[in-house]
Amino acid sequence: MNSYITLKSFASYEIVEKHSRFIAYAKPIKTEQEALDFLSEIRTKHWDARHNVYAYVLRENQLSRYSDDGEPGGTAGMPVLDVLKKSGITDAVIVVTRYFGGTLLGTGGLVRAYSTSAKLAVEQAGLKTLTECLVCTLDCSYTQYGKIPSVISQFGGVDNADFLDNVKLTFHIPIESKAELEAKLSELSAGELKVIEKSKDFFEI
Repeated sequence: MNSYITLKSFASYEIVEKHSRFIAYAKPIKTEQEALDFLSEIRTKHWDARHNVYAYVLRENQLSRYSDDGEPGGTAGMPVLDVLKKSGITDAVIVVTRYFGGTLLGTGGLVRAYSTSAKLAVEQAGLKTLTECLVCTLDCSYTQYGKIPSVISQFGGVDNADFLDNVKLTFHIPIESKAELEAKLSELSAGELKVIEKSKDFFEI
């Protein structure tokens, strides 16, 4: 099964360590440009901060990037990246803004602060697993329609229904479920219903 883990939603979390504020922002993304746009947005919001450290991981080209943004090498961006990688998270970006509080934290203190704030932002955002699915359609009569959505929901989900002369359903199912679904629909309709595969995409099942 082709699937991956990503963030459910945007979230932020702030911690204070020896008067320094660490504000972590976590967001699901699809492209590197989205990551860079988000980083720019946070930098604009926190233009007066000492550091805006970031890390992101993308499925596309298995890309990962990070920056310490002026912190000592290896104390900021890499710990944030590790939070994503150790949780198996991809298609996600984390930016951690630091307002310096006047007290040096040392190498270990910086690593802990960046890592902890990033982890807490990820916990706040939540995780979801997206599975590669077939996007399909089928046409059915109004009489048949009554039972079909519940059958499809055993495997995936209905995305759209157009009520015209007949009902045209658009739905998604895991690739390996197609044969079993077709068998159930065939039994339900005495072989009348035909599933038409349109494309593939990722969905939370």
